[in-house]
Amino acid sequence: MAKITKSKNSKPNKAAKLERTLVLLKPDAIHRGIVGEILQRFERIGAKMVGMKLLVSKKDTAEKHYRSDIAERYGQKVRDQLIKMLISGPIVAMVWEGIDIIATVRKMVGSTYPNLAAPGTVRGDYAHISKEYANANGLEVFNLIHASGNAEEAEIEVNVWFKPEELVQHRPIYTRLTLREED
Repeated sequence: MAKITKSKNSKPNKAAKLERTLVLLKPDAIHRGIVGEILQRFERIGAKMVGMKLLVSKKDTAEKHYRSDIAERYGQKVRDQLIKMLISGPIVAMVWEGIDIIATVRKMVGSTYPNLAAPGTVRGDYAHISKEYANANGLEVFNLIHASGNAEEAEIEVNVWFKPEELVQHRPIYTRLTLREED
């Protein structure tokens, strides 16, 4: 086994950012019993969970999550469908922390429309409904999971679902390597 040595001059990449992101496992993920399989994917990449809870969303909370900008971009009908889907059953809300975690999680989740999601992504492996099918049948696009799209969205969404005291600061052993956290 080759020994890897660290140069005295090596420093962490300053361009990489430690971030937090919100992930929601939607009612369809809960009903299908695949929560553990999805959670495992985030754990395996070395993301650090700092918050998690199972709940049934109230309508006003879902409206804070799917804000009016959704209606401006996609129409009020789409926003209403998203809210209806989110309050239709239990969800798991999670906050994950890691280096460039927002983009990493978005890649892992896959395209919003499951039929377009690449194999190996959450939606590509566990969902298949197309936007066209859903629209033709008056259905919501059940796509299992939500992940924040950018840092601004992540900050807003984390605050919708979690109080600051519900987020746990901890240092799992593996973060000493991946995040250079020390005791």
